[in-house]
Amino acid sequence: MKISGFTIVRNGLFYAYPFKEAILSILPLCDEMIVNVGRSDDGTFEIISSINDKKIKIIESNWNMSLKDGKVLSEETNKALNECSGDWCFYIQSDEVLHEKYYDTVRREMKINFDKNIEGLRFKYKHFYGSYDYYQDNYRKWYIREVRIIRKNNNIVSWGDAMDFRHKDGSKLSYKDIDAEIYHYGWVRPPDKLLQKRKDFERLYSSDESAEKNIKQFQNYDDLGNLKKFDETHPAVMKDRIRESNWNFNGQLEKQYPDWLRKIFIFINPITKRFRVSQIKKQN
Repeated sequence: MKISGFTIVRNGLFYAYPFKEAILSILPLCDEMIVNVGRSDDGTFEIISSINDKKIKIIESNWNMSLKDGKVLSEETNKALNECSGDWCFYIQSDEVLHEKYYDTVRREMKINFDKNIEGLRFKYKHFYGSYDYYQDNYRKWYIREVRIIRKNNNIVSWGDAMDFRHKDGSKLSYKDIDAEIYHYGWVRPPDKLLQKRKDFERLYSSDESAEKNIKQFQNYDDLGNLKKFDETHPAVMKDRIRESNWNFNGQLEKQYPDWLRKIFIFINPITKRFRVSQIKKQN
């Protein structure tokens, strides 16, 4: 059983992505690691090359930044996926990191599901927010599971804005939920870098006119009120980055809803949504 890792990154240093840590976090599980590096002018290519591991294969690509709805991300992800030669392919985004405590679980799941009719393995998610000390507990807004390991199959591709994998006809994969968690650090970076990243990525999803309108309303942190204090350990590969972080962030825990009330919101939201859908169907 051969395992391929793959990821994409462009101007990772400029946007303060933990892309090196992302690669290092899954490298021990992989027999090869494909990294699609978009043409960058900030030293991203050099940083990846400095890892100096024979398992890493770097491909350079000119990303088509004119594509909207984030489709450039899936297009470039598929370029990396096409270079993979493993039986399983482990995708890690450049702001995602796997904790080493899950290595045994991930290895076991790939092994026991190798001969089964399973096309993907789906991970749980922990979304850190503002700093390394807080994570989101808002299940109404933040995604809680995503497929990150897929079977090598020409009919399976990165979909949409590269958050998902599907068959080429758009149908969903057969997947298994596993007891392992991806740590997502996309909202943890110096505030100026975070705001710049949000503005630039808005232009990947919206028309120029809509993007400029939306950008004017952006703030660094607009989803407070559902944070939890993180009191466990971060992945070992994140140690230096965390030590070097030097910005202040106030989680405003005192302004949050109490746990019992937040659980009620989480519980009633799907019920309310189903009720609204049923009412719309009746009206039509």
